[in-house]
Amino acid sequence: MTTRVLVLTSSILDGNSLALAEHFKTQLAGRDDVAITTRNLIADELPHLGLPELSSWQVPAGERTTEQRELAARSDALIDELQAHDVLVLAVPLYNLGIPSQMKAWFDRILRAGVTFRYTENGPQGLVEGKRAMILAARGGQYAGTELDSQTPHLKHMLGLIGITEVDTVFAEGLAMGEELHEAAMGEARQAIEGLAERL
Repeated sequence: MTTRVLVLTSSILDGNSLALAEHFKTQLAGRDDVAITTRNLIADELPHLGLPELSSWQVPAGERTTEQRELAARSDALIDELQAHDVLVLAVPLYNLGIPSQMKAWFDRILRAGVTFRYTENGPQGLVEGKRAMILAARGGQYAGTELDSQTPHLKHMLGLIGITEVDTVFAEGLAMGEELHEAAMGEARQAIEGLAERL
């Protein structure tokens, strides 16, 4: 049985999060039981979500105008891609204590009420089942476990909203705090990634 992995990258630089994603893919190279799809959210940048696109989702498919069909197709394709994979890998730099806006634009298309989650009397219920995720987080400073790390909880909450609650996180921190710390942090992150890749 083949495990299908979707890797999302979101760095505007040729940076550390991309290096972590490449290291992850290298660990799986040559394995017949793993298939990898990569989506570069910078090269394939999505526009910010606007009202016309949001509204297109509320119209039944058979009643949409040509423009609404084109707008809704953007979200539909991303959700279909997510559903077709077993593991989601998010390679994420930290920009101004948050996720890149390009990755937020992706989440804005896959977090859809009635499609990937629904509201119930007991709160939201995720509709994306049987999947897990990995977060490969690269940061210039050291934030994990502190109040300034708003990024990791945000990502986990968004994933949890659609039903992905099994999430592994790899941190590479202090990358802008000197070459020695940079090398040590990236080395530890690569080791953690190797362990996760082995368990796929």
